[in-house]
Amino acid sequence: MYKERLKIPENHNLVQTSSKNEQRKGRDTDIYDFDELNEDNEVIAKYVVRDSISIYPPQTTTITYVKYDLSGSEIESGSL
Repeated sequence: MYKERLKIPENHNLVQTSSKNEQRKGRDTDIYDFDELNEDNEVIAKYVVRDSISIYPPQTTTITYVKYDLSGSEIESGSL
């Protein structure tokens, strides 16, 4: 699901490396860490995706991401 939304090229893989959940301020948020691997299975970028839903009506969903290079510098971010 996230591979298409993040516009990862077809010949690359998106591999989940960790996940956690946090609940605060009326939101339930799942946080996923991903590695983007090229066709040679080398890590070329890292992503943190936050998938958040409001606990109270109306139950809105927000999905955001941050993309990092291998040195940990932010490359881009946005909403999905």
